[in-house]
Order: sequence, then structure tokens, then C-alpha cells
Amino acid sequence: MADHSPTGPVELGAQMDYAEHERTYAGFIALAKYGSLFCVALLIAMAFGFFAGGFFSGSVLFVIVLAIGGFILR
Repeated sequence: MADHSPTGPVELGAQMDYAEHERTYAGFIALAKYGSLFCVALLIAMAFGFFAGGFFSGSVLFVIVLAIGGFILR
């Protein structure tokens, strides 16, 4: 079968927008960090609410863990 892939150097293509790449990467990292923080805080609050008994205490702990984690991850 014929190989129709380009044979020239890759550098001859369109110029890359490195600033946009870096912004996208920074946004992805921020989403991953704060999404993980949200999941961890939710799991801790759910476990605390289950074992300590109460929706209110779990909610307060959830907000506290989010605040502390957000301060640490800044």
C-alpha cells in the first residue's frame, strides 16, 4: 500500500501558539487541583457526617476543609 504521510520536517507546519498552550495547561492544572480538593473535602465531610451524626456538622467541616485546602493550594 502507498504511504501518504508527509515526509518533510515537522517544523515547516503552522506556527504554534505557545501562549495559548500554556494558558490551557495552567487552566487544566488548576481544574485538576481544585476538583481533587472538592472531591476530597466532600468525602471527608460525608464520612464525618456519617460517623459523627449530622448534616450540619458535615457541611461545616466541608466548608472548613475547602477553605484550608484552597489556602494551601494557592
